[in-house]
Amino acid sequence: MAHRFFACILALGIEMLPCMGQQPEKSDTVPTAVQWTLDAAGPTQRAAIRSVVLLYCPKTNAKGTGFLLSDGLIVTNNHVVEGCTAGEMRANPFGAQEFGFSRMATDKDVDLALLNPSKHLGGGLELGPDQDSPLGTSVNTWGFPLTYNGPAPLLSVGYVSGYVKDGDSGKEVKHIVVNGAFNPGNSGGPLFRANSSKVIGVVVAKFHLYPPMVAQIIQTMVAQNYGVMTFEGTDEHGNKKPLSEAQVTGMVLDQSYKTTQVMIGEAISVSELRSFLKKKKAEVQ
Repeated sequence: MAHRFFACILALGIEMLPCMGQQPEKSDTVPTAVQWTLDAAGPTQRAAIRSVVLLYCPKTNAKGTGFLLSDGLIVTNNHVVEGCTAGEMRANPFGAQEFGFSRMATDKDVDLALLNPSKHLGGGLELGPDQDSPLGTSVNTWGFPLTYNGPAPLLSVGYVSGYVKDGDSGKEVKHIVVNGAFNPGNSGGPLFRANSSKVIGVVVAKFHLYPPMVAQIIQTMVAQNYGVMTFEGTDEHGNKKPLSEAQVTGMVLDQSYKTTQVMIGEAISVSELRSFLKKKKAEVQ
């Protein structure tokens, strides 16, 4: 009975996985859903919406959010592009045709990446001041959370609840703590003060309900073959592969882990972003 239960859940989970290789609309007209979003947004929000893109790498099947700067370059997190080359990364802008990139520069310590699009993109965002936002300041981000893939980005809102020092990489990096629903897929998105289109941070993380040890156990279960009973799963590309019972269980838990919404998130401060751009722009231009 348990075997059948997990097989059903796995089949459902795989069916729900987004098809990251799906081609965007080729039409020059703006998709209806995008137009509805633009119509409901004010001038400031429209500037942000038009500058946010869905980023993904078919090689790793990882996705995230990126945003266009006024100089024509796109910013995202390093963990969104990790394992991929510039040529392997793809971008889906709202209502426009998919495009790729010619160059990329990354900094794993700060968890930022800078990409040079393969075509010219108009518009873009400006950076805000380095001054810290007071606690309680309303902030928002546009992006592609969870399994949502557009075509228009979604708005997430919250407020500044503190500042922390991230030291996972061994380097001290200033993070803004936001009381707001940031989820996988929001990574790499721009953080704004309410009613502003000036970037004050880059969404990078959320707090998980599971402790790190549990997360590591889940990853191990997915990666290794511990079970005796085997199943066959089909991925989003139509490829079939055998799976053990432990892998099935791990995949179910992993999906739950990644899609759990927690109302605390983090963003890399604009001062860290400004320093990163100063060091890396020359590598991609």
